[in-house]
Formats: sequence, C-alpha cells, structure tokens
Amino acid sequence: MRYVAAALLAALGGGEPTAANIKSILSSVGIEADDAKVDQVVAELAGKNIEELIAEGTGKMGSMPAAGGASAAAAPAAGGAAPAAAAAKEPEPEEEEEDDDMGF
Repeated sequence: MRYVAAALLAALGGGEPTAANIKSILSSVGIEADDAKVDQVVAELAGKNIEELIAEGTGKMGSMPAAGGASAAAAPAAGGAAPAAAAAKEPEPEEEEEDDDMGF
C-alpha cells in the first residue's frame, strides 16, 4: 500500500509515478523501498491515467461487502444524526456588555 500511496503522491505533485520518484518519496519518510515492489507498481501504472484508475476502483469498492450488516446499518444512522447534532450546537450570540457595569 505504501508503494501505491507514494506513486499517487508523485502523480499528485505533477510528476510521473516512476521508480525514482517512488523511492525518493519513501526514503523521505525513512522507508527503504523494495525494488521488486516498486517495479511492480510502476509496471502496473505504466501508461494509465491515475484519475481513471481511481474512478474505476471507486466503482468496484461500492460493490464490495463491508464488515457486516450491523456496521452498514449503523453508518446511515450515524450520518443522519450528525446534522442534527451540528444544528443543536449552534453558537449562541454573545451579549454585549454595557459600560454601566464597569464601575466608573
């Protein structure tokens, strides 16, 4: 996963996901890159558009089952409760202090 993340960072920065770029990104955070894994990622991404790959993968992830029915059922409930909680926590306007209370 770290090799793919480094390749995506290289592409996001305007560069190409080359072996040199991936190794440079990984070494900047103290990770020694495995040449075989770097070469595999570079070979898989060669000539492909990163944005299209992400869009294709997102579509595939939507069809994958999650951890279980309970987790999937709880997610919409939590998502629906968040806006209500945010609305309940609206800050109250601060009252302006009057100069008469200053004791002058």
